[in-house]
Amino acid sequence: MPDQRLRLSVDIGGTFTDVVLDRGSSRLSIKVLTTHHAPEIGLFDGVTQLCQQAETSLSEIGLFLHGTTLATNAIIERRGARTALLTTKGFRDTIEIGTESRHDQYDIFLKKPVPLVPREWRFTVSERLNVHGGVLLPLDEDEVAQRARELEEQGVESLAISYIHAYANGDHEQRTRDLIARRLPKLSVSISSEVCPEVREYERASTTVANAYVRPVMASYLGRLERKLTERGLTCPILLMSSGGGLTTISQASAFPIRLVESGPAGGAILAAKVARECQLDEIISFDMGGTTAKLCLIDHSKPLKSRTFEVDRTERFLKGSGLPVRIPVIEMVEIGAGGGSIARVDELGRVAVGPESASSDPGPAAYGRGGTRPTVSDADVVLGRLDPERFAGGKLQLRPDLARTALQKAIGDTLSLDSTMSALAVSEMVEENMANASRVHAAEFGKDLRKRALIAFGGAAPLHAARLATKLGLSKVIIPRGAGVGSAIGFLEAPVAYEVVRSRHVHLSGLDAAEIEQLLKPMVEEAITVVKPASNGFPVSVKRSAFMRYVGQGHELEVDMPDTASNEEVRAALKDAFTQAYEQIFGRALREHAIEIVTWAVTAAVENPLATQALPLATLGVDEPRVGWCDLYDPDNGAASRSPVYWRDYLKPGLHIDGPAIIAEQETSTVVTSSFTATVDELGHIVLNRRA
Repeated sequence: MPDQRLRLSVDIGGTFTDVVLDRGSSRLSIKVLTTHHAPEIGLFDGVTQLCQQAETSLSEIGLFLHGTTLATNAIIERRGARTALLTTKGFRDTIEIGTESRHDQYDIFLKKPVPLVPREWRFTVSERLNVHGGVLLPLDEDEVAQRARELEEQGVESLAISYIHAYANGDHEQRTRDLIARRLPKLSVSISSEVCPEVREYERASTTVANAYVRPVMASYLGRLERKLTERGLTCPILLMSSGGGLTTISQASAFPIRLVESGPAGGAILAAKVARECQLDEIISFDMGGTTAKLCLIDHSKPLKSRTFEVDRTERFLKGSGLPVRIPVIEMVEIGAGGGSIARVDELGRVAVGPESASSDPGPAAYGRGGTRPTVSDADVVLGRLDPERFAGGKLQLRPDLARTALQKAIGDTLSLDSTMSALAVSEMVEENMANASRVHAAEFGKDLRKRALIAFGGAAPLHAARLATKLGLSKVIIPRGAGVGSAIGFLEAPVAYEVVRSRHVHLSGLDAAEIEQLLKPMVEEAITVVKPASNGFPVSVKRSAFMRYVGQGHELEVDMPDTASNEEVRAALKDAFTQAYEQIFGRALREHAIEIVTWAVTAAVENPLATQALPLATLGVDEPRVGWCDLYDPDNGAASRSPVYWRDYLKPGLHIDGPAIIAEQETSTVVTSSFTATVDELGHIVLNRRA
């Protein structure tokens, strides 16, 4: 019989798969290497080990939560389905033309993102709607039948349908889907009026194509996962983490897998928001560094910044505008190729460069001893003394410092006339400087001041670099939460069940009709509640309504909450005040006499997690001596290596004071305390680093 207090959370990353078992009063966790050819193998390996450790079984689990990078990887590695696009005659090349902008104005060798659908698999039909959804040209059903025959001949596995102005009226798309299903009942079909019913033709078509491209892959994976979990005794609901920070059902995830592209990082941001709330911090920056990438997110008043724009498969991986745009609910964060597995090299200008290419889990960093020969950030950490070769990954993976030194010396040291230690320091400093620069730019874009924020670090690699990153950013406080090494998986446990519905309808604020907007929002509310209610477990469903607003003539919008007031005047005044305040916060001023318009409306239904607000008590192992050894730790703040103590985190008691340089090791990661910081443990078990005066 399932126990509602037992919850399993699994996050499949680029290098490690993290598994957490929450037992209400305690948690167990484990990291295993990700099996990229079949992600479920690593998942079951971790789940089995953890269940054996807890002396329980899948049949006793009350809730199974999951986040995965499978959708993102399928797009990046071009391993999706054979996908075709069906669009309005005259718009065949929209997904290739894009917005005609250049992400780098002065690069004469600029590479544009390659569409997921080649031109020979893009088809058109005669039909046309106007901007309000009125029919200008009826759908030619004979042409649709002809296109169905062509799709069958081409062996297409998935189809994206994106007609012009379908966001205002989805009838033509739905009718096309029905006609094609008669001939090709097994064909997977995604329509833009369901995937992304919003203005902006290129972005809507790109999102629909991306959804169609990964849908068969994700549906197959989720189907296998659900079937095998059921065969092993699981009877509880399986919920997937979405990019917007909410949990959704397998059926919704299978239908709209594009919403899962940033599921892991979203879980991390939720954990950081919870820790900020527990530590009574109003403004923080979260730092999530895993095996492949590092993610940074601004969080104010326990609420991460959110967006509806995201890019995948960038030709210049961390340059805006160089990827395929998708419009989905997503937690706003900046991502750079700076994970533990990021490969270091000397570029053509003689500079040390790190990432975005990653050694991943196979073969992994050279120190893993699994055949990798190219140096990575983790290899640099090993050489600098930040990782204990004997205790890494709970002792399950013995690190090889000799292989790490050899890789660094060959790739960097011999070229730049440096020894292996200085080569490792160069790699580490470059990674941390890249993260610091990305943080500054990200904060400036949103009008935020980093200097008064605390840094909350989690992920397998973040605690190793957090103190040094804080020094570069001028921050005085760093918090390493409990379970930091599996932070995203823990964040899943704190997430609400949530679903967002979006519709575009252009309205000038001065002419807004509150009753008309209520008619628009009512079916959206019903749809959102219908999705989340089956997974609500009887808990109440809350609804948030919002509007995406801008000054007339602008190209981008800001999201503001809809008021509960009823009259036209009250709604207009409340929306104007909220928009003006949001605009001033970001841009420093408002155009108070300028006309305002609303482009898009959104409704989010959510069921808050009843266990999310519970802070687990700290249970130390009652050891009098928390120090477990010594290491030769290179401290960049001192510019030298020194014999430094190594503490085991589970032995640390609240109030314990540790002066840097020192290492605090645990099962899934290690915290480096540089000489610029002192470390203490608070009542909840979080490690708090404070800058020395």
